Amino acid sequence: MKPLLVELGTEELPVVALPGLAQALLDGVVDGLVRRGVAVERGDAKPLYSPRRLAVLLPGVADEQPEQHSEIPGPYLNIALDADGQPTRALQGFAQKAGVDWTQLARTSDNKGERFVHRASTPGARTAALLPEILREAVAAMPIPRPMRWGDHEHAFARPLHWLVLLHGKDVVDGEVLGVASGRNSRGHRFMHDKPVWIDSAGDYVDALRGARVLVDPDERRERIVREVEHAAQAAGGVARIEPGNLDQVNCLVEWPAAVSCSFDEGFLAVPAEALVATMEANQKFFPVLDGDGRLGAHFVGIANIESKDPAEIRKGYERVIRPRFADARFFFVEDMKQGLAAMNAGLAQVTYQARLGSVADKVDRVAALAEAVARDTGVDAALARRAAELSKADLQSRLVGEFPELQGIAGRHYAMQDGALADLSHEQRVAVANAIDEAWQPRHASDDIALSPLGKVLAIAERLDTLAGGFAAGLKPTGNKDPFALRRNALGLARTIIESGLDLDVPQLLRTASTQATAALAPAAQPRDAAGDAGTQAASPAGKPARAHAAPDAEALAGEVHDFILERLRGYYADRGVPVQHFNAVAELRLPSLYDFDRRIDAIGSFAALPEADALAAANKRIRNILKKAEAGIPAAVDPALLQAPAERALAEAVEAAQGDTGPALAQRDYVAVLGRLARLRPQVDAFFDQVMVNVDDAALRGNRLALLQRLAARLGSVAAIEHLSG
Repeated sequence: MKPLLVELGTEELPVVALPGLAQALLDGVVDGLVRRGVAVERGDAKPLYSPRRLAVLLPGVADEQPEQHSEIPGPYLNIALDADGQPTRALQGFAQKAGVDWTQLARTSDNKGERFVHRASTPGARTAALLPEILREAVAAMPIPRPMRWGDHEHAFARPLHWLVLLHGKDVVDGEVLGVASGRNSRGHRFMHDKPVWIDSAGDYVDALRGARVLVDPDERRERIVREVEHAAQAAGGVARIEPGNLDQVNCLVEWPAAVSCSFDEGFLAVPAEALVATMEANQKFFPVLDGDGRLGAHFVGIANIESKDPAEIRKGYERVIRPRFADARFFFVEDMKQGLAAMNAGLAQVTYQARLGSVADKVDRVAALAEAVARDTGVDAALARRAAELSKADLQSRLVGEFPELQGIAGRHYAMQDGALADLSHEQRVAVANAIDEAWQPRHASDDIALSPLGKVLAIAERLDTLAGGFAAGLKPTGNKDPFALRRNALGLARTIIESGLDLDVPQLLRTASTQATAALAPAAQPRDAAGDAGTQAASPAGKPARAHAAPDAEALAGEVHDFILERLRGYYADRGVPVQHFNAVAELRLPSLYDFDRRIDAIGSFAALPEADALAAANKRIRNILKKAEAGIPAAVDPALLQAPAERALAEAVEAAQGDTGPALAQRDYVAVLGRLARLRPQVDAFFDQVMVNVDDAALRGNRLALLQRLAARLGSVAAIEHLSG
């Protein structure tokens, strides 16, 4: 076993794709070795990469394959031998093809009888002979976003390939990939070490490149970036804001990171900090510096890909490149403040939200009505909710959001605090409305928090109710990976906001209200025009059939469809939380109106499933449901104690009645853990009933009474969830 090194040296690789490409190369090489039976010690091997290289370093790879064994089945004896036991032409042909005399063939048996078989063993191939093909397969399977071609050949890769290192231990493995022959010379930092880097042995790779000013281990490089940035920020008297996504991108841009401390004119701090931060992180990949209270200061840290002899020149360049972006942001902000929220809001009437759903102003009106309804259900000031909703989209007309779309809502919050549109409100009310305008967009992405304030939650819910109902009404339901109105994300955001806020809302009723508004807002589909171009004349479709206008969907059916869609998104939400799919299905079958209640039942089912009685009760409930489904005659509404004959059925009836009384108050208080815990105590009586009592007896009265008892039991067992789903 010797270490194996593969390094593909390229021009600068695409930043976003770099980690994935490196992982794919590692997986492809390991998979190719394993499929060929070559022993691999992977250890803690991980993808190694920098902007100019992709590398695989495995701690141990065997020198050769193990001995290869083959077994080729031949003809059955009744075909292979004649009546005298001599080989037929079929057996002779098989032996000739195998290259042996027929007497050297072995015999084996299967379910069809005895047959001849050729068994052979050959020495395993040397790993060095297999590696070039393994590497070519791994490269061909890599998920390259946009392959490039270079030179006068047909090779294609993410970027042109310039060198290839292929070492097994100390030995160079001869091979060729994408027209480049293998060797042991790598390359160091483009500017700080422009000489070839001799790799004596595969195990020396990381140290050799470090000496050539390349940190090929992404974890080591990331740690150095963080260390350098934090030190520079501390020297500037602040704390660095190191956002993970920004850090990952910087890590893919440099091979030898060096921090450069920079500053900007404090006058720019009058601009919303989020705009400045967005410029620094998204546009320039810099790290903002915050003060002790978390406010943005007038410093930032850039990461250079070189230890410069004159860092002041790099600093000048970084500060020079950021100044015009900041100046633009300040100009947009000042101009927006001159315009004011009222003027911005008025402009929404001229902006189309969706062709059939009208303008953004139309959407604002629908959201405002929904916000009032949600506010009343949650104890929030309905008038304030409408006020916040009416201003929630105004910043879409701002220049700042036009330049920085990620500031939607954030810009509106700043404008609401400084604009006169809310002058009639108290300071507390103005703050609440301003924060709600921002929080209405939360969660903005999968890892984002939900809205924090009560008014923000109301607005976030109302916004998503309208987006979902409107999207489905206009025929924009997601298909495959297409979801232009982000309905999947909105459905999950709606569910998360309700569940994580503990809001006990009637979601189907809210969806009916939203769907009624959406269907009423639908504009009729554009009328086809005839050959003369007159609108309103029914034209023929390409197939010669009359074109039909789209009928508005039924609001009730639409609400149900959206509710199903939300539940389907919750399936993934709970799966990510480790909830088994059986638990989810058990609760989902009840189609509960409250998502918060849904969540409480999910937790209760998890506790119940851990009880020793759970499996048996789930199986019993499944059996009961099947018996009740097959009942031909009507089942009596109540159990007649006079018809309880067997001791086991009397005991079960008494136990069910006791459980009904014990669990009623707990159900009313939604203490589902207590309900299921009490029902678990029914197991002995349920087991005894099915062991000793026959349900489908000939006596119709007795049979009906027993079915009524089972129906009463099933109703209480299913009062929290359809627990039969827990039974395999």
